Amino acid sequence: MVTPSLLGSTAERVPDVQRIAVLRANALGDLIFILPALDALRAAYPKAEIVLLGAPWHAKLWRDRPGPVDRVLVVPPAPGIRQPDPGEPESALDDFLEAASGEGFDLAVQLHGGGANSNSLVSRLGARVTVGLRAEDAPPLDRWVRYVYYQQEIIRYLEVVALAGAPVTTIVPTLAVTDADRAEAAQVLGPPVRPRVALHPGASDTRRRWPADHFAEVARGLHGDGYEVLVTGTPAEREVVDRVVAAAGVPVRPLVGTLSLGGLAGCYAGCGLVISNDTGPLHLAAAVGAPTVGIYWVGNLINGGNPLRARHRPICSWTVHCPVCGVDCTPGIYPHRPGDGECPHRDSFVADVPVIEVLEAARDLLAV
Repeated sequence: MVTPSLLGSTAERVPDVQRIAVLRANALGDLIFILPALDALRAAYPKAEIVLLGAPWHAKLWRDRPGPVDRVLVVPPAPGIRQPDPGEPESALDDFLEAASGEGFDLAVQLHGGGANSNSLVSRLGARVTVGLRAEDAPPLDRWVRYVYYQQEIIRYLEVVALAGAPVTTIVPTLAVTDADRAEAAQVLGPPVRPRVALHPGASDTRRRWPADHFAEVARGLHGDGYEVLVTGTPAEREVVDRVVAAAGVPVRPLVGTLSLGGLAGCYAGCGLVISNDTGPLHLAAAVGAPTVGIYWVGNLINGGNPLRARHRPICSWTVHCPVCGVDCTPGIYPHRPGDGECPHRDSFVADVPVIEVLEAARDLLAV
């Protein structure tokens, strides 16, 4: 049986659900995209325990944090599931699955891609009902929706949980900011002397990086407007943060490796604006309530662009051919595409986004 919902239909709820497993073991932005789906599961099954199957950093983030996740089980590194963290001890997936199958999951939800690797993992959890995504090369689950590459990510996962009887309650990802988050940010940053804005010039995929000198020009403009400019980055992004700071020519404040993820959430929650490449911190900033200007490649805008415009401005590059070799780098999922979606180069696909467009969007949001 199905019932009407904002997404068209919602399947019948699974009876007598006491424990739900949700597989999502990848990066920060990926977690943010499933928050509305987790909220829908919480509303549909208010008495059930929701257990996120994730990475070690998920366990740290959700510790003592209000929200739809009750507990995190750390999934061992495995092909198509997640890479090991530096220094992480080895552990066997079979041992994990044997222990997890004793948890008594009633419902297992796969929100971890097309399912080529993840569907078999979810099927081995021993749940009464399995639900998830399915690409052409993936085994089926009890209830599944076709994985199509170009789909807005938030909607993708809401369609999955609708198959579990969980109608949409929101399309806006929201992550609670705790007192500990705010205290950590305050201890590192001190009291503001000017209103704060943050720039995040890094991204693990260098094709998503707007040039450092463009961020520096934005920093100069906003500093001249009277803002304290923070430049955030992970330890792996120190070099690009240093380049922004050096090129800015005005006082800006680098923050590299000085805040935990919770502390970064507290920092962004206190900013009047966050400007970032399309990467996890951009989506984190929006989820904790900060206005954002995001710099996107067009394909990623389709999948990950924030759908709201009162507080968010995604700015798009329409480049689809590699700036070095000219190969069509859109995913090769359509037979008529001339390219296979990949080339060996990692030059920026968003370098052509004009600085003035980013500054105008920033000033527009800051004036609200």
